[in-house]
Amino acid sequence: MEKRRIGEVEVSAIGLGGMPISVQGRPDRAQAIETIHAALEAGVTFIDTADAYSLDDTDFGHNEELIAEGLRGRSEEVFVATKGGHTRVPGGGWGLDGRPEYLLKAVDGSLRRLGVDQIFLYQFHRPDPRTPIAESVGALKELLDNGKIRYAGVSNFNPDEIVLANEILGGRLAAVQNQFSPLFRSSEPELELCAKLGIAFLPWSPFGGIGKAGALSGPFKEIGDAHGVSAHQVCLAWMLAKSEVVVPIPGASRPASIRDSAAATHLELTAEELSRLDG
Repeated sequence: MEKRRIGEVEVSAIGLGGMPISVQGRPDRAQAIETIHAALEAGVTFIDTADAYSLDDTDFGHNEELIAEGLRGRSEEVFVATKGGHTRVPGGGWGLDGRPEYLLKAVDGSLRRLGVDQIFLYQFHRPDPRTPIAESVGALKELLDNGKIRYAGVSNFNPDEIVLANEILGGRLAAVQNQFSPLFRSSEPELELCAKLGIAFLPWSPFGGIGKAGALSGPFKEIGDAHGVSAHQVCLAWMLAKSEVVVPIPGASRPASIRDSAAATHLELTAEELSRLDG
């Protein structure tokens, strides 16, 4: 498996997004654990989760606990990132809470559920319009300084917000996680900024989102057919070719899915093929 860097740490160039094994439509626990194990067997050493990945507010933290269970006995081989600042409300809805006091408390819950003394990468999940970004990111700075997290990241930030976050953190912003896929390319400016600053860029929903993976068509399918691989592998190889800072985190709820995604690191696309995919 090809390696990429988050901070000073080498991780697999393809990570595993944990969301599909905990939200609506999730598989049974046995299949979820099998999917995590399949990722490890395929060479994946980076897993992305969040405390809010659950059915609703009644099983908040489900994904973190599931990841911890799947990594039992192998946790030292894998780097786990989690996120805070998204909340769940009764009925399955989503909320936001970017208050520093909330984030500082949320980290303790994530540490407990993951069963670790320090979180590898902790990311502020999404800006809360009720709380100034500087205050939310200030909580990340406090967590870095007190050692509860090794690296800090932000998610769903625009370029100006990324620059501000990096300034508040004293140049220690390690990762930006934004939506990016063939169907959603508006995060190109954030990707380019991360490449310039040497900050890892983690595309979430690289195939277009849960239930939309089949939307990959056109040149992605045509080039995949020519190479004898899936359009999903072509999509991930296209992303990897954009910059050395890109670390896609495709979600998976079946072992076969993450095995296929991991194989994308072995797919080499020509300049002509990349140009077609960019078009």
